[in-house]
Amino acid sequence: MTSTTPAPSSPNAPPSSPLVALPQLTATKVRSSPPPSGSTNDDEEGETKAAADTNDDEDDATNETQLSQDLALFLANPSLRAALADGSLDLVSYSDQIHSELDILESQCIQVYRDRQPEIKRMHQDLHECQGVLNSLQEMLLGFQADLGGLSVEIQNLQTKSRTLDVQLRNRKRAKEGLEQFLVHMVVSPNLVNVLTTGPVIHPQYVLAVKELEQIYQHAHENTPQPWACDTAPSHTQAGRELHESLTALRHTAVTRVRQGFLQQMSLLSLTNHQQTNVRMLQVHGLLKYSALQDFLQRASPVVAQELFAVYVERMSKTMATLFSTYQAQLLQLDVTRKTVLRQDVIAVSDAWLQGRNASNASGGWQAKRSPVFQLGTRASDCLAMGGENNDDDEDDNEDGRPGESSAAEQPIIAHVALSEQKQYHYERLFRSLISHLCEAVTNEHVFCRQFFKRDGFTPLFQTTLGILLEQLENYLFACYDALCLLLMIKVTHAFKRQMRLRKIHSLDSFFDQITRLLWPRLKTVMDQNLKSLQAATPAQLGAVEDSWHPNFVSRRMAEFCCSVLTILHRKTMSMAGSDSGRQHKHDKDKSRTPQRPSATAMSTHTTPIGDDAAKLSAGDKLLEDLDELTQEYWSLLQRLADIQTTHTKRVVFLINNLDVVVGTFQERRVVGKEFNYFVEHLMRQREVFVEEELLATGFSKLIAFCQQTEAHIAATPKGETYDVNMQVVESLVVDFASNWRSNMELINRNVLSYFSNFRNGMEILKQVLTQLLLYYTRFHDIIRKVWRNKPPAFCKDLVSTNVILTEIKKYALAI
Repeated sequence: MTSTTPAPSSPNAPPSSPLVALPQLTATKVRSSPPPSGSTNDDEEGETKAAADTNDDEDDATNETQLSQDLALFLANPSLRAALADGSLDLVSYSDQIHSELDILESQCIQVYRDRQPEIKRMHQDLHECQGVLNSLQEMLLGFQADLGGLSVEIQNLQTKSRTLDVQLRNRKRAKEGLEQFLVHMVVSPNLVNVLTTGPVIHPQYVLAVKELEQIYQHAHENTPQPWACDTAPSHTQAGRELHESLTALRHTAVTRVRQGFLQQMSLLSLTNHQQTNVRMLQVHGLLKYSALQDFLQRASPVVAQELFAVYVERMSKTMATLFSTYQAQLLQLDVTRKTVLRQDVIAVSDAWLQGRNASNASGGWQAKRSPVFQLGTRASDCLAMGGENNDDDEDDNEDGRPGESSAAEQPIIAHVALSEQKQYHYERLFRSLISHLCEAVTNEHVFCRQFFKRDGFTPLFQTTLGILLEQLENYLFACYDALCLLLMIKVTHAFKRQMRLRKIHSLDSFFDQITRLLWPRLKTVMDQNLKSLQAATPAQLGAVEDSWHPNFVSRRMAEFCCSVLTILHRKTMSMAGSDSGRQHKHDKDKSRTPQRPSATAMSTHTTPIGDDAAKLSAGDKLLEDLDELTQEYWSLLQRLADIQTTHTKRVVFLINNLDVVVGTFQERRVVGKEFNYFVEHLMRQREVFVEEELLATGFSKLIAFCQQTEAHIAATPKGETYDVNMQVVESLVVDFASNWRSNMELINRNVLSYFSNFRNGMEILKQVLTQLLLYYTRFHDIIRKVWRNKPPAFCKDLVSTNVILTEIKKYALAI
């Protein structure tokens, strides 16, 4: 469309800028006007007229509004407003001009519309075709909509059916689960019935079957609602009522078969001549492995369970009694104590009887009288070494120096093997082996009865066995005279008593107390026999010979007896208590490197009071008192033996030799204490007496008497007065000593070597005699200096220097 050229403006026209907007204001109206009647076909004209008629009213209202807006816009132009204000604008001419321009523009638009008529016609046809296609599509979509409406109904029906099926499925699953759980808890399978009625009883499968039966029985008799029974009580259901009789019958069958199976197993516990039964293996694999069946009997039939317990106790009691009786009889064949320790084996034994007994001994003489009756040797380490103990100090007791012997002694004796090897043991070792087996058997039965029968069966099981053991022990003690054996048995008893307490088993406490009550009185009797032997001994019985100052064999026996008793008393024993006890034992062992006398408090924890006087003292304290009394009686005996000597010097030498044997034995055994100190004090006292006797007997008596008398005179003389001392006497003493001191010293040396059998003891006494001689001579020098302080007499040049005497003494000392 071409734009029209505006008409030329008149001279009186207002500026062009405000007028340009007027065609724009009317453009809407021009565009909305209908085309000329001749430019379209009839259909178009009819439609246009109908639309125009319909919209006339609306156009009027719109035109009025538009006119108001146009006027407002017109007046908003400042140029037009100014032209109107000064009257220079002609509105009529301006309106005509505008109308003419609008007519021109309308004609131009119509012409353009006519020029484009073919294109508009084609576009109109295309629109009608599109309208037809859209109508067909609309009809198709409406058909689809109708079809989808039918499908939606079907889908809704399917959804409803699906929800119904889902609910039904869930209900059936819940019903299945509930029924399945109910059947699992309540149904007895044919396989279960077959196992319970025909299967072997001593079999793991039978144990599982009995457990399953017990579960079903408990479920069927449950009176409270259960979730697996649809929150109802199973016993109230029809299935529960029907199962009651069947389960009871099946349970009774199981009880009968289990009873028969256990009775068959327990029959194997009885010992026969043709059968060797390993009781422990039978308990573990034949009974304890099936303890669940015994628990079933406790619930299902307590009478049958009690019957089985009684049968087990009866047969096991007989088995235990037979085993221990046989084992004890075999051990007695290995006993060496009765052969070596007789009634006459006391400390002060008759020399004639001892020589007759040792007549066949190749050693004879002094070694034959050193009977091993009172020598401890390895006896303590053999029977007091408990499991878990590190006996590092066993070499102290092992005189033969055999290492590792205590570890073998910890094991119980295998009687038939020892008999075949012809071994011999002291009775305390046999007693330890017997008690060890007993403790193991009691521990085993305690554990078994607690696990299998859920009760303790110690009393009925071991009453017969313990009676046999106590009777045999009592019979043996009637003829037992070995004090060391009795004391070691007491220590063994207390050691095993502590061991059982560590295991929390107190069943054997009364048995151990009975053993202790048998052992302590017997030990007291044996101690009294030894005491009486010392009291009643005479020199003639002991073979004492006049003018024989050699030690009597009683001294060695007494020393060995005291050392052995003290060693046993202070020796520590350990039970199987673990690492803490091991460390404590190591600490005690370090202390025991210097043995000490056991205190009354320590002994009271390991002993049992006996006698009427034991209200305040324990048996251990009484034993120590008896040992003290023995030492006193031994000293009295030594004095009686010394009295047969012809001279006082020989009596003193006899006492020194015997005391030296006792002290040497204590030192050899590394035993110290009250008894050792007692003998050492007497030995030192007798040595001092011998020193004085020897100096007086070898030519120094005048010198010693002069020193003693003159020192007393000087002490009694007032200060400042002159001492009354005979110069001729002093001179004779000086000359005599200077000429004879070496020969007299040599005489002393010969006498000492001949008197004392122990060379080291003799040399110690020799040094003591010579040292005392030097002291007396030094005191003699001091007296001369005090008396003749200002003017020494002429005989002083003959005095022997103390350094010379000391040098001579050192020669004898170096010869040791």
